Amino acid sequence: MTPRILVDADACPVKEEIYKVAFRHEAPVTVVSNSFLRIPQHPLLSRVTVSDGFDAADDWIAEQAGPDAVVITADILLADRALKAGATVLSPAGKPFTTSSIGSAVAVRAIMADLRAGGDQLGGPAPFSKADRSRFLQALDTALVALKRR
Repeated sequence: MTPRILVDADACPVKEEIYKVAFRHEAPVTVVSNSFLRIPQHPLLSRVTVSDGFDAADDWIAEQAGPDAVVITADILLADRALKAGATVLSPAGKPFTTSSIGSAVAVRAIMADLRAGGDQLGGPAPFSKADRSRFLQALDTALVALKRR
């Protein structure tokens, strides 16, 4: 099985890292966004620009996800959909989403949304760090090796 990488790209901070690992593994990458994004010219890279409709990129990625795909997203609901399709899912910080962890992540997301809707001022995620970037590189490499072994 040749693994492929689907990237929820609009706010993805690790696109260059994805390309580097993908080239080493000869894994095709599809960069999905709501607006035009410049990507390097390379036969393994393709771009899909979807409409700016709500969740259009997520819908496209979820429809394409499957057991041969690694999905890169920070979106918990997209991660849940991709996992249900059999994909391997990683956050840009290198944290794998798994079938055993996604339920609590969805629940925490809902609680935080309720708190924000109630007017609570909550801090956002921690700033993206070099350690996150390093962890992501290792996690993506590990995921691709595991898919190739299947």
